Amino acid sequence: MSETTNVQSPVLLATIRIIDGFTDRTGTVISWLSVPLVLGVAWEVASRYLFNAPTIWAYDATYMLYGSLFMLGAAYALHKGAHIRTDIFWEKFSVRKKGWIDAISYVVFFFPSLFMLLLISWNEFHYSFEINETSDQTPWRPVLWPFKFIVPLACVLLLIQGVSELIKSIYMARTGVELEHKEKVEI
Repeated sequence: MSETTNVQSPVLLATIRIIDGFTDRTGTVISWLSVPLVLGVAWEVASRYLFNAPTIWAYDATYMLYGSLFMLGAAYALHKGAHIRTDIFWEKFSVRKKGWIDAISYVVFFFPSLFMLLLISWNEFHYSFEINETSDQTPWRPVLWPFKFIVPLACVLLLIQGVSELIKSIYMARTGVELEHKEKVEI
């Protein structure tokens, strides 16, 4: 291995640090959605079983909060490596081979799929906004366009974090060094 393959590009490492920092901050903010989710579920359980007075809003509010938490947390999960990976062969691969596999996968599958999902979900959101679509699930009938906006927003957050992961993968493929967390990325 030559000396040039271990030279770290300050611009790329700074890009990784900025994107990963952004994902850490947005992930922390998004995690706070669990508070109103838990409060909504607790309120519904107490109302229904202690006071025999179920609410008309709790079902819609809780599935929308849970769905939002799940979708918006995907970029944070990608950053932290929390997504499922098949480890049967993966653990036997060298760091460089893992880097190449990840880099090719991001370019061939990840980015094109997310761009398609972004376009489709944006159209769904836009149509929902134009007609002021409401839910048919309960008598409360909340507006759905804010909930439908979560999908394209999640796609954008995933695409941003995907750039960082692609850079890390290319770096792994070229150098054989794995950059996992922002603490390990030093300029």
